[in-house]
Parts: sequence; C-alpha cells; structure tokens
Amino acid sequence: MAEFVQLWVYLSATPLFGLTATLVAYTGVHALYERSGRAAWANPVLWSGVLIGSLLLVTGTPYPRYFAGAQFVHVLLGPAVVALAWPLWQRRAQLRRRAVALLIAALVGGTAAALSAVLIGEALGLPSQVLRSLAPKSVTAPVAMGIAQRIGGLPELAAVFAVLTGMVGALSARWIFDALRLRDWSVRGFAIGTASHGIGAARALQVHPEAGAYAGIALGLQVLLSALLLPLAAHFWNGR
Repeated sequence: MAEFVQLWVYLSATPLFGLTATLVAYTGVHALYERSGRAAWANPVLWSGVLIGSLLLVTGTPYPRYFAGAQFVHVLLGPAVVALAWPLWQRRAQLRRRAVALLIAALVGGTAAALSAVLIGEALGLPSQVLRSLAPKSVTAPVAMGIAQRIGGLPELAAVFAVLTGMVGALSARWIFDALRLRDWSVRGFAIGTASHGIGAARALQVHPEAGAYAGIALGLQVLLSALLLPLAAHFWNGR
C-alpha cells in the first residue's frame, strides 16, 4: 500500500497522471467493449469519460492538471481525423458519381440538425447564448467550439453539446436504422456521420467499412458547410 501511495503522489504531480489515467481507462473499457461483442451500450468513449470524470471528481484533481498529460493523446486526434480520408480515396469514383446527391443530403441533414435544436431550445425558453451553442451540436467538437464562439455562443457549452450528440447517435443509431429498415451501409454511415460527427463515424467504422467511409465524408461536409453557413444564419438571426 505504501508503494501504491508513493506512486499516486508521483503521478498526480506530473503530466504522467493524465496520460496514464487516459490509457488505463480506455484500455480497460475497450476490453469490456470487445467482450460484449462491440455492443453500442459499451462504447469505450462513453465509459472512458465516465471513469476519468469520476476519478477527477473523487481525487479533486483540476482539469488543467489532468489535460497537461492527456494532451499527448489529444494531439493524435488530428492524424486520426485525417486518416478517415483513406476509405474515401478507395471509393473516389463512387463518391464522384454521387457528389451532388451527397452535397444536397449533407445540406438538408445539417440544416435539420441545427434548426431543430435551436427551435426546440427556443420553445423551451433557453437563453440566446445557449441556443447559439446548440446550433453546431452536430459538428465535431473542436469545430463546434470555434463556430459557437464566432456566432456568440459559449465554446465550452458547444463542446458538451457536440459530445452528447455524438454519444446519443453512437448508442442509438443501430436501433433507429433497424426500425426504419435502412439496410444500405452507405446510407446508414452517411446519416450517422451527418448527425453525430466524429464519435458516430468512429462507431460506423467499427461496424462496417462502407458505413465508416460514408460517415467520414458526411463528417467532412458538415464541418465545411457549418463553418460557412452557420455564421451567415446567425447574422440574419441577429437582424430579426
């Protein structure tokens, strides 16, 4: 026990704490995920967040101290997103034929995702700043934070909404698609990528390569369209 306490004191005071906590938590929950047959409820991103958040709360560890070590994993997010381009390159001829249809679908899907969130929030009487943070909920978190800041929302709140949206999509998509009798993997992948960005795309890649490829293109289109159109929509909203 004394050795364990000494190890804890050492780790908690160095960047190794955040890195170690992240790797241990994810490795453990990923093992559970694999043993469950990759069931949606065992999503490793969800349970890693729960475990790490609980650890920080119980130990009273400030988030900046945790992130000082976790940033070594966070920096890999960029290469991971770029790697989504490989499945798209393999299907470039197919995507070229469907380019117009995919662009229209992305525009309609993104508009529905943002508009429905804002209208429901407005009906519930949420403050304007919260509504502006809700609008980019279906865009991957780093981009959602930038958009929210630009249109007058709260970047931190936008990140929370984006992560929650991704988790809801990753957990519920399979049952929704089955209920709607959607069997085409490209349709399923594009839908979850449109609604649930990177977390949904990661889930799609684990389920089927075709779904993962189309989730990746949907993710990219939502980032591009939202970054261009949401600030314009906010400008017109300000002039109401």
